Amino acid sequence: MVASKRTVTRRSTRRAGVGGSNDEPDIYRQMLAEAGEKPQSPLDDKRHLNQSETGEQEGGQAQEDEDEDEELEFQDVILPNPTVQTLERDSDEEDSDDDEDLHFEDVDFVNWLNDTKGKAPEIAELELNLTAQQSSTTPTKRPGERRKPITKEEKDRRIAIHKTHLLCLLSHVARRNHWCNDHKVQESLRPHLTDKTVHYLNPESHLPQFGQAESLKNGLKQAADVWKSKFEIKERGLRRALWAEDVEQLKDYEPLVDMDSCLDRADFREAAGKLQGSRDVGAQLYCALLRSAGVRARLVCSLQPLSCVGGPILPKPKGQSRMTTSPKKDNSRDLLAMYEATAENTTASSPAGPTVRRRLGHPHATAYNFKPAASLPSSRKTFDVPVRIRESPYPVYWVEVLDVGHQKWQPADAVVLHSFWRPKVFEPPITDKENSLCYVVAMEADGTAKDVTRRYAKAYTAKTRKLRVESVLDDGDAWWRKVMKFFGRPRPTDLDQIEVNELAGAEAREPMPRNVQDFKDHPVYALERHLRRHEVLVPGATPSGTVGAGSRGPLEKIYRRKDVRIARSAAKWYRLGREVKPAEIPAKWLPKKASVKRSRLGSPENAEAEAEEQAGTPVYTHDQTEAYEPPPVRNGRVPKNKFGNIEVYVPSMVPRGAVHIVHELAARAALTLGIDYAPALTGFQFRGRQGTAVLHGIVVAAEFDEAVRAVMAGLGDAEQEAADERRRLGVLMMWRRLLMGLRIRERIWGGVDEEERKEAERQAEMEAGLGDATSDTTEEFDMVYEEDGEGGGFMME
Repeated sequence: MVASKRTVTRRSTRRAGVGGSNDEPDIYRQMLAEAGEKPQSPLDDKRHLNQSETGEQEGGQAQEDEDEDEELEFQDVILPNPTVQTLERDSDEEDSDDDEDLHFEDVDFVNWLNDTKGKAPEIAELELNLTAQQSSTTPTKRPGERRKPITKEEKDRRIAIHKTHLLCLLSHVARRNHWCNDHKVQESLRPHLTDKTVHYLNPESHLPQFGQAESLKNGLKQAADVWKSKFEIKERGLRRALWAEDVEQLKDYEPLVDMDSCLDRADFREAAGKLQGSRDVGAQLYCALLRSAGVRARLVCSLQPLSCVGGPILPKPKGQSRMTTSPKKDNSRDLLAMYEATAENTTASSPAGPTVRRRLGHPHATAYNFKPAASLPSSRKTFDVPVRIRESPYPVYWVEVLDVGHQKWQPADAVVLHSFWRPKVFEPPITDKENSLCYVVAMEADGTAKDVTRRYAKAYTAKTRKLRVESVLDDGDAWWRKVMKFFGRPRPTDLDQIEVNELAGAEAREPMPRNVQDFKDHPVYALERHLRRHEVLVPGATPSGTVGAGSRGPLEKIYRRKDVRIARSAAKWYRLGREVKPAEIPAKWLPKKASVKRSRLGSPENAEAEAEEQAGTPVYTHDQTEAYEPPPVRNGRVPKNKFGNIEVYVPSMVPRGAVHIVHELAARAALTLGIDYAPALTGFQFRGRQGTAVLHGIVVAAEFDEAVRAVMAGLGDAEQEAADERRRLGVLMMWRRLLMGLRIRERIWGGVDEEERKEAERQAEMEAGLGDATSDTTEEFDMVYEEDGEGGGFMME
């Protein structure tokens, strides 16, 4: 293709303006001179002619253009190998869609293209498979990935971890609250406040309530403005803890590099001097700043523990989404060297600007060999990129200050929300994966703490309570009160009583839920659809309102939780010491459970399932039952069932005229006396699907109570004497063995000299390795007794 000729088709018609001039513009001639082209004279190029002369001149001009085109020769220009850039996205676990931190990587596609030019295309056979096409186009419905339900053991384990995590977080908050009282930290922060601001923060007592509150607000606003301008967030604070579905997810998990680095008191003091750190440290230092000014401030923390049972999970690690070559470093070096060599050659061959004719659009510009000059890399001044941390828009730490005029604690946040006196703006939405408001604890300077979650939760009973330990355990509320009692005062003050009444009133004033899901397990309201298997409504229950299940769903009635009753079967009521009244209509019929598997012999595995009717199991409420009265004892005979025992599930099931004696020797004593008794069946111990009867004590007639107890005492004494006798015989046997050993030793060494005996004993000790061992004998063996003395109370021989 080098120096090849080709004919160029040119336009024979040119636009001409009437009354135009044939002179070329000066700027045009100057640019042609710069390009090294001789400018044409105005007589050679007549473009503006009259209408009658256009035919003859166009013919001549076309012939001249053809002659010029034949003389043109074109040459291939060797351009530098193009450098193709691919886009690499650096995504992290916080924001996979962050397109700001983009890195470019050089990938060599030119060498690959050169390698593939010499290869002939392979001939492949075309195969047509209509079955495969039909199967691929047919839409198949595949069930989505469902989360595996957790087992009871896993649920108990998560609840235990939730409790432990809560205790650890409380300890963490208590330590940070103690750091806020550090005098060095307060001394370094106190100069940031002016005397005027301190005066506003400590209103005078003679001011009215409104004046004191306004003075405190002004002081907080001024302190917040100072803190906003001086404190800089450089690190990431506390975030919500998430569960991992698989242990493999935690093997390659690495903590974030910008986590909070304030780990001890020295780091906290350093952060107070630099005024840099996470937003949690900023809130803690702001609390220390207010305390240094004499304000009674509490450090408030929204604990972020692992959820009790459900909740969001840790995202799965994504696959390798970056386009990288295997020899990344070597390939980048080769491309850089090739680019530098090409740039040097291009710069040496064409020092001047080669794009003048191209800009002009000259018809002969393509006849020349232009080599574009390599653009030198522009030197830019590198600036520090500002740290950008993506966190929840709601804080985890903030401060509460005491409004002395109204005797009320008010929230103040000078780091994230910059709000005051607005407690309801601190709760994040339920869709926030970084922050969850479930436990809010406020700690004062003296270390006492209080649970103030109800102050900040908009729907504590309907939503927030479901995230706490009280919703998963029956004694969860008692456990949490016991934990907070450790951080409470021994004697509550008047201010504490006012706050308790305030929080209780906020919970009582909570409005009725607006959606169906919030009514589930609600302690005040209930829907009929959310009633459990053993729960029924009382007859004549009055609804308190209605709620719609969607835009097209019917309205459902809302009932009070106090109108819900627990219904049980007759067998369960009997185990509670009650029986169903005669002619009572069941409050509800429970649907029949799945058929019970039968053994090879044909007997059911569960005895209760065999007794269930085909229609289901009838259940009754407490009002439909009465206390069970067993048959009384007659003539010293205890009534028994077909198994020979008596059922005593509760103390009220003991027959009239009988007594329940709980002792391991009770049955033996009654058998010794020859009186009638019955083993007491107090319950069943279930293992799997089978239950084993638990017998605990006996039931005898009341007139035999003293006799049975006396015999039990006698049997106990006899057993004690037998045990003492066995112990005495064992001691005598050991003494006998010791004395026999001493006699044998004395008989062996009886005729041996004293020195030889000591030498043999010393030799035996050396062989046994006891020569250098310390003696275990006491000082009494080395004491010297006087002959006339009494020997310390012992007779001397």
